[in-house]
Amino acid sequence: MHPGFDHITSLGFIFKITPEGVRCVQRTLKKSRYLSTKSIVMKRIISITSALLVAVFLLSCNNSQDLIRFPVHPREPGVTDVLELRCEPLDTVRIAFIGLGMRGSGAVYRYTFLDGVRVVALCDVVPENVDKANDVLTAKGFPKAGAYTGPEDWKRVCERADVDLVYVCTHWDLHAPIGVYAMEHGKHVALEVPAALTVEQCWQLVNTAEKTRRHCIQLENCNYDFFEMATLNMAQQGLFGEIVHTEGAYIHDLRSLNFREKGGYWDMWRLKHNERENGNLYPTHGLGPIAHILNIHRGDRMDYLVSVSSAQFGMTAYARETFGEDSDYARTEYLNGDMNTSVIRTVKGKIIMLQHDVTSPRPYSRLHTISGTKGFAQKYPRPGIALEPDGHRFLSDAALDSLLRLYEHPIVREVGQKAKEVGGHGGMDFIMDYRLVYCLRNGLPLDMDVYDAAEWSAIIELSRTSVANNGRPVCIPDFTRGAWERLPEVKYFRLDSLE
Repeated sequence: MHPGFDHITSLGFIFKITPEGVRCVQRTLKKSRYLSTKSIVMKRIISITSALLVAVFLLSCNNSQDLIRFPVHPREPGVTDVLELRCEPLDTVRIAFIGLGMRGSGAVYRYTFLDGVRVVALCDVVPENVDKANDVLTAKGFPKAGAYTGPEDWKRVCERADVDLVYVCTHWDLHAPIGVYAMEHGKHVALEVPAALTVEQCWQLVNTAEKTRRHCIQLENCNYDFFEMATLNMAQQGLFGEIVHTEGAYIHDLRSLNFREKGGYWDMWRLKHNERENGNLYPTHGLGPIAHILNIHRGDRMDYLVSVSSAQFGMTAYARETFGEDSDYARTEYLNGDMNTSVIRTVKGKIIMLQHDVTSPRPYSRLHTISGTKGFAQKYPRPGIALEPDGHRFLSDAALDSLLRLYEHPIVREVGQKAKEVGGHGGMDFIMDYRLVYCLRNGLPLDMDVYDAAEWSAIIELSRTSVANNGRPVCIPDFTRGAWERLPEVKYFRLDSLE
């Protein structure tokens, strides 16, 4: 029961009565009075029909969608938003890396290929990871960085006076706490995905970034993949017309990594999240590129979502087959469903469909689907583009290659070849790092801001909330607090493009 509303039970269903619903029922019942009341059979038909009409109209005429809402934090007096935030240029970006496992170790290697950077601190609770990272630095002619291995040493790193940027690659639970602490100590912060796990943590990041005027970027590398950047360029030049529908996903069979006790995720942290949470636990890889194509919080914003999860089958089946029916892994209850599907509607009526599946034996996919009034593009399962006037067919391979060359993003033209040589998911990781350092050194707004980090990461708790409430719609907070209407579109700043 919801306070402030009356309810009725009809045909086994509970319906909420609203004023508009009552008026709809009254209009319907008036129309039914012409029926004969002399026949008992007709009376029964009227009774049954009326009950059905009550049910139908109370559902269809109820304009209140019973949205679940999270509170919006008020902005502190005197504090303003940080859209297109510009900070003082840094001639040399002094970097501290926190977390040197799978992602962090690769980041240290990539940074040895960037100009204008100096790694001053390395932090990880596994001492061997720090030693290996320092070996990477010295092998490339860089001096050793300060070593930190205590469980709370990340705080000491953030407190150092000679750090400009804190680059965080720990397990998920520490991303937001380190991000907030780093900004409070005057540092810019780059957070691996997801930047936060709860809506409250998202607000903490936003409020801290606005108060301290420090950059907070989520390290969403997929925004910089070559096909994604080309389709961003196409969208911004109107090739697809008005974009109506988009799709993104993280479909990646991680069963062997999740259950790997050595050489997998530290302390098996990812498996633990799948044990206790049910929703889209990793939304940003699929969402990030299409959010920028749709100009989210730059002229449009995500309004609400609905989310459902399948039951869980795959984790248990894998555990039984790998470790035995009586193993602890096989007897463990895994809450997260094998497939989660979330549908988001924007304020301007665009649709985003997101999926998450890390347990099914199927090819990797982030979908990356764009459907507009003049064209269509998809990256998975195979790249393809279809355009008017022959939208029924994909372009030939030769025509697709030609189109991708024509719309190659200027940033890819600038650094794409070097990115492929350095590597990191085919080069997109390097482009991400290059752009971060480029913007910091030139005092330019970053490609992704704290509102991106908050909006994309908030999908985790918002989807979990919808799933737990049988797919009820959940409002997506406006982390810009109204400022999203001020900017016309996403912009990746470059010195040669400034007026």
